[in-house]
Amino acid sequence: MPSTSPARQPLVSPAAAPTPVKALGVAAMVVTVVLWASAFVGIRAIGPHFSPGSLTLGRLAVAAVVLAFLVVPQLLRSRMLPRGREWLPILAYGVMWFGGYNVALNAAEHILDAGTSALLINVNPILVAILAGIFLKEGFPRWLLIGSTVAFTGVALIALGSGQPRGAGESSTTDLAGVALCLLAAVLAAVSVIIQKPVVRKFPAAQATWFGIIVGAVCCLPFAGQLASEVRAAPPEATWALVYLGVFPTAIAFTTWAYALSLVEAGKLAATTYLVPGTTVLISWLLLGEIPTAWGLVGGLVCLVGVGLTRRRTRPSRIGTGRAAG
Repeated sequence: MPSTSPARQPLVSPAAAPTPVKALGVAAMVVTVVLWASAFVGIRAIGPHFSPGSLTLGRLAVAAVVLAFLVVPQLLRSRMLPRGREWLPILAYGVMWFGGYNVALNAAEHILDAGTSALLINVNPILVAILAGIFLKEGFPRWLLIGSTVAFTGVALIALGSGQPRGAGESSTTDLAGVALCLLAAVLAAVSVIIQKPVVRKFPAAQATWFGIIVGAVCCLPFAGQLASEVRAAPPEATWALVYLGVFPTAIAFTTWAYALSLVEAGKLAATTYLVPGTTVLISWLLLGEIPTAWGLVGGLVCLVGVGLTRRRTRPSRIGTGRAAG
């Protein structure tokens, strides 16, 4: 009589290869990097016209309206809303990421230039990798650690160029208050990524993003009066730039991020944001005529190499295959 017990597993089975990242996932990461990089330039450009809190509320309000056209019909069809304790992580990353992170970053860019802010925020991938290894049990893959170190070296090279005066009479923009605000923003973003990961396993990316945006916008409602007065006083181009920040780096980029996060381990995905500072430098060069320093160019190339290393896979060791060593 044939045995009905499960087939015996080999003594040592090779580790299952991770599912390849789908082409749409890669495209989502690219869109996120480019749009988030453009946000640093946009925030810096309209900073004189909008205070940190009102700028955040404006971005989130625009993003909430734009995503509502996609999300509300989905919700009406599925009638699937978070219930009970499922709201807790959404409330957490909505407050910390969409609210706190954006206010802190906007305030920092009143002090620091866009490139310096972008590179300081990029302590975030290291924090995400550590937190994901601990709380999401993603471990600490060798190539992720090596690639992150290389990429962070590239960020440091960009910092070396960004922190130097560009002309006679100019001083470094690096200020302790701005640095502290950027580091606070990085911590809030890193914790939020870990909290968001389980949410995007249950809900579509657009819904997970929209819920968080709504929470962040509600937190920023005390700035509504300030936003109204600043919109009236701002030139039209500044207001349109605010709309751009709400539609593209917020509504679209946070959704593509959430989509990619549903496909990729949090630590590996966060490592791709090391490309943001170099992309920010490139956008500033093309749109604002700001010529990157030699250090910035070298640092951007090093970041690319580092991110490439994080995508490598550690080969499983062959143990117990009957092949003698020697």
